[in-house]
Amino acid sequence: MPPVFALALGLMGTAVLVRWCVREVRRVNAELDEVRAQPAAEPVDRGTLPKLRQDPETGEYRPG
Repeated sequence: MPPVFALALGLMGTAVLVRWCVREVRRVNAELDEVRAQPAAEPVDRGTLPKLRQDPETGEYRPG
C-alpha cells in the first residue's frame, strides 16, 4: 500500500476517534450537569435526632 493511502487511512481513523471522544465527553458532562442541578440532600433538623448516651455496662454509645 502506498504511504499516501496509509497516511490517509490513519488520518481518517484519528478523526473518527477524536469525534467519538468529543461526543462521549459532551454526553458525560451533560449527565453531570443534570446531577449538579438537583439539590444535594434535604436538610435535617438536628433537634429531632436522638441523643447518644454511653451504656455504662458495655461502654458503647446508644440512642436514648
